[in-house]
Amino acid sequence: MELLTKEILKKLPPIYANCEKENNQIKVIVKFFLPGSSASWYATEYDSVEKLFFGFANLGDDEMAELGYFSLEELEGLRHPTIPNLKVERDKYWDSNTFLVDVINFKKR
Repeated sequence: MELLTKEILKKLPPIYANCEKENNQIKVIVKFFLPGSSASWYATEYDSVEKLFFGFANLGDDEMAELGYFSLEELEGLRHPTIPNLKVERDKYWDSNTFLVDVINFKKR
């Protein structure tokens, strides 16, 4: 599966584009996940030169989930620890009108 399509790239604002906004104003454009695990990454911004996302990452521990940077290369290289043929996928049904505050609050329930 292609993690980034041209359509998604057009929607992703550049890194720092949202730094003056509140979480209830920032859209999560794309969600990535690792099947067979509870790891998810929610991208709000992207640097196409560095191939670097900014967004919310929850690797399975809600207390440790945080905003930060993650790379496309990192996502493409990840494999499930016990089922090596499972790799990170893009949520094809993700609603890119979802706000960051909703993702953060949902994960902390």
